[in-house]
Parts: sequence; structure tokens; C-alpha cells
Amino acid sequence: MLHYLLLSLAIAAEVIATSFLAKTEGFSKPLPTLMCLGFYAIAFASLAQVVKVMPVGIAYAIWCGAGIVLVAGIGWLYYGQRLDLPAIIGIGFILVGTVIINVFSKAVSH
Repeated sequence: MLHYLLLSLAIAAEVIATSFLAKTEGFSKPLPTLMCLGFYAIAFASLAQVVKVMPVGIAYAIWCGAGIVLVAGIGWLYYGQRLDLPAIIGIGFILVGTVIINVFSKAVSH
């Protein structure tokens, strides 16, 4: 179960890093840039440990799916970035796919 904790850390770090990306203004602002790069480093280091015990495709699908949903939510809440109906439906499919992988796939070590 440690790999799920590390995967959660990777997801959280990637979401934080991506959220800081908008604040870097093209990597021209030093503090947001350092925060962004630091959290990406944590995300990739954690994900690298996860793929030792979980298939890389599955780990990446979960990492990306959760990240997309969370970053879209942060964009909506903090940056006022509204999503139209097709975007909401598409993100909903990503969320459903991530849940299906976690609940039903035998490729994921439960």
C-alpha cells in the first residue's frame, strides 16, 4: 500500500506544481519558478518509485487522470477558468476511466 501513498504524493505534488506554473509567467518569476520545479521534482521522484511495483501505463493513467481533474478544479476555483459542457463531460470521462482502472483492473495491485 506504500505505492498508493507515493502515488498520492506524486499526484498532489504535480497538481501543486502545475498550479504554480501559471504564476511563473514563463519562468520569469524566481520564487514561483522554484516552487513549480521543486514540486515537479517531488512528483517525478515519487512516480519513479511507484512504477517499481505498478505497471507504468497504469500508474501514469491514474497520475494523469487525477491530475487533470484536480487541476481543472483549481483552475475553476482559483483562476476563474470556466469550463463549457464538452470540457466537463470530457473531464468526467477521465474521472470515470481512472475509477474503473482503480476498482476493476487486475493490472493494479490492490
